[in-house]
Amino acid sequence: MKVLNLMAHHVRTCAPEDSLNTAAHIMWVGDFGCVPVVDEDSRVVGMITDRDICMAAYTRGVSLHALSVKSAMAKEVVCCAPEDDILVAEKLMRKNEIRRLPVVDALGKLVGIISIDNIVRQALREHLMGQPRSISDLEVTETLATICTPRITVSVERAAA
Repeated sequence: MKVLNLMAHHVRTCAPEDSLNTAAHIMWVGDFGCVPVVDEDSRVVGMITDRDICMAAYTRGVSLHALSVKSAMAKEVVCCAPEDDILVAEKLMRKNEIRRLPVVDALGKLVGIISIDNIVRQALREHLMGQPRSISDLEVTETLATICTPRITVSVERAAA
């Protein structure tokens, strides 16, 4: 199955110059955890997540209005093409430990977004309907486990009373 068949085609975006408040508003209204950041030609130049926004506000101690998307976005973006097989997208997610991939055309312009959620729901549909499998249960499980593994293990000790 191709990415084109599973991706979201209508994607809300923001610009690097937008405030983090604008990005947070887009996420709140659309119930998104991530928004692609595009330039004036609709080319993907970054990704911003709800966690990026929270951590930027927390570490800088200022209002979301005072911070730009550019100051908090991930500038290295992993993308896929609409013609890619969903196995390609799934492997990119696993390798890079990310939940979502912008889908871009040959010019780098955003045409959609695919998430691990899309892939998991498709695997379940195929399983329940007894259809030929686009992706194995093991591959989905390995990808979810990889993405969900904490990057940093924090030890929390209880203060002595």
